[in-house]
Amino acid sequence: MQYSLEQNRNEAIITLDPRMPMAPASIEQAGLDPSFLLRLASKCAAEQDTTTASHLADRMKLPKVIVNILIKELVKLAYLEARGLAGEDVRSDIRYALSMKGFEYAHAASRQCQYVGPAPVSLDAFCRQVVLQSIHHERVTPERLNDSLDGLVLSDALVEKLGPAINSGRSILLYGPPGNGKTSIAERTSQLFRQTIWVPYAIEVGGHVISFYDEAVHHPVSEADTESHPKADQRWIECRRPVIKTGGELTLDQLDLTFNEGPNVYEAPIHLKASGGVFIIDDFGRQQVAPQALINRWIVPLERGYDFLTLHTGKKFRVPFDELVVFSTNIAPKDLSDEAGLRRLKYKIFVNTPSRDEYIRIFKSYASSTGLAVCDPDLNLFYDRKYKGDVLASCYHPKYLLDFVGSYCEFNGIAGNASLDMLERAWEGVFTSE
Repeated sequence: MQYSLEQNRNEAIITLDPRMPMAPASIEQAGLDPSFLLRLASKCAAEQDTTTASHLADRMKLPKVIVNILIKELVKLAYLEARGLAGEDVRSDIRYALSMKGFEYAHAASRQCQYVGPAPVSLDAFCRQVVLQSIHHERVTPERLNDSLDGLVLSDALVEKLGPAINSGRSILLYGPPGNGKTSIAERTSQLFRQTIWVPYAIEVGGHVISFYDEAVHHPVSEADTESHPKADQRWIECRRPVIKTGGELTLDQLDLTFNEGPNVYEAPIHLKASGGVFIIDDFGRQQVAPQALINRWIVPLERGYDFLTLHTGKKFRVPFDELVVFSTNIAPKDLSDEAGLRRLKYKIFVNTPSRDEYIRIFKSYASSTGLAVCDPDLNLFYDRKYKGDVLASCYHPKYLLDFVGSYCEFNGIAGNASLDMLERAWEGVFTSE
């Protein structure tokens, strides 16, 4: 097969990319104990009647040279038996099957840990990789920020504060009255980061397996196969930087390892899965646990950039804490935590109610997207009537009002027109009088 010059360049770039984990050439380079790999190989072999080196290499995501070493050892121990070639070609893989002794070995391995799949990476390898692909290595530009906020009506002063805060990769507290775009701003951060990162299927710590890759969180940039990155360690998947959003359901338990007693496998906590990406805590202060308790749990991670997790055996180990943490709340900061806790939240940005001009712009923009006609004099008069005294405008009001107008007009079979009368009717139907 011939390769173009561009393909050769791309392959050279991939080879030299210092962030890409390279395929191990030996068991030692894989970073796992040989006995651990032998147990995993036996469990993979037990999934079907016969197996081959190619099948085990694909299942365990290890190079064939390492798998052949494991197979030789399992044959030597009389756990595997050769069953002839897999095909008529003499170059075909040899088929292997577990012996009775091998099945007993595989069952004993399953009782110890039922994990079957890609070989985990070592904790040291995971920590090194997180440092290599740290979110602090990616710079957010003003142009990229403006593109990500496209469609949101925000003041220039607010945007100027957001840029340096997001670019820092440190924690951010967005606070202010409800319904003014704090959550939308936090969610748009997912569009700011363009670099990819490498995510492991699982991590091994002291012989225990921690499941890490999560299809709901990690989104591969391409199919994770040997063709896309032939020199890469296939135990890692190239993904976009993750964005995890949690709200009132967040508990302290979710920030620790989850031990599944049946299979004896751990699940990584949600903030660890967000490594290299963005972790959004929406409605901060509305959780079942007190906000001060959440901040106390993260004092060390937010301040020093690492966290400690604990196995059910009591063994503690350190993991990197590398992510942009965005807190969003409509509760006054002084009611969330004491000064010591708030000091850990590096950037505090107030998201205010919209000005009259911003409100009008939001209203017209949404009306245009829904095909509703708007009369400027009616809209201005409506604003003057409703937003006075203690009644403040909010960014979500235009959408709620116009959705009501659209539904009313559709139900009654009349032209969609946000007239003064319709807006007054919508106000009574959407907002309470007390």
